[in-house]
Amino acid sequence: KDKTLILQEHCLPELTNQHVVIEVKASGINRPDLLQRSGHYPPPDGVTDVPGLEVAGVVIQTQSKKWAVGDKVCALVPGGGYASHVISHEGSCLPIPKNLNFEQAASLPETYFTVWHNLCLLNKFPKNGSFLIHGGSSGIGVAAINVTKTLGSKTFITAGSDQKCEACMNLGADAAINYNTHDFETEILRITNGDGVDIVLDMVGGDYIAKNINLLKTGGIHISISHLKGSKATISIRDIMKKKLTLTGSTLRAQPNDIKAEIAKGLHTYIWPAFEKNSIQTVIHKIYPFERAQEALNSLEKGQHIGKIVLTH
Repeated sequence: KDKTLILQEHCLPELTNQHVVIEVKASGINRPDLLQRSGHYPPPDGVTDVPGLEVAGVVIQTQSKKWAVGDKVCALVPGGGYASHVISHEGSCLPIPKNLNFEQAASLPETYFTVWHNLCLLNKFPKNGSFLIHGGSSGIGVAAINVTKTLGSKTFITAGSDQKCEACMNLGADAAINYNTHDFETEILRITNGDGVDIVLDMVGGDYIAKNINLLKTGGIHISISHLKGSKATISIRDIMKKKLTLTGSTLRAQPNDIKAEIAKGLHTYIWPAFEKNSIQTVIHKIYPFERAQEALNSLEKGQHIGKIVLTH
């Protein structure tokens, strides 16, 4: 399908109970936006076909007891983020950490909601545990490093260049493996003295899955959140049984509002204070003006970025 984005005028849907209208100051872009642009990730029923899953801005209308006109928020939205205004459910909004600007805040919701949902809400976060995070320099990877380090875990990542690995180490990763020059399975076993890890957060799929399973400790959890190398894998059921492993995964966009509100509550309690103390940081690769959204998505598609790419209005 045609991958060209076209600037158009849309009517804002009617504001309903427990929702707010946000005047968008900045929008984060994410890989699901690329899929939607290609026609492979249609919005849920009743959701605008305008792309964009995360924004930061100012509340200008409200039918919520939680948010008032003038509040500065960032929000996870099911669609419509690439626009001047967007409607969001109250539970999917968070206050902007006091030391972040709109562009930094817009880089947070999609990735942090995804990471918290999978590591903390759906699965038991292991005390003093160890994690392997693939795609460590991506938006998801940066969020996962920040979350796991804030909660006191050992964090190992893979990335596709020495520069990306260095950036992840600067964020606090305990080890970073360039998968283009080293076999990550061999390296993780070496680093952990053969013990492996408690949880793998995987966005690669394909032949990574069997290697991930080999690296999991007894009782370990394999979490799939994407499958960039393919949605099919050949694995040993015997290994899963022998090590009592859990293979799980999730998608975020279609989750009900109460689940998203629970995720937001966890982030506000445990992660937002770390931003305000400057103990974790946002990583913005580049900021594009809204009119250059097509160029921004093309940059994301090339995969050379470290952290997030953001649109500003």
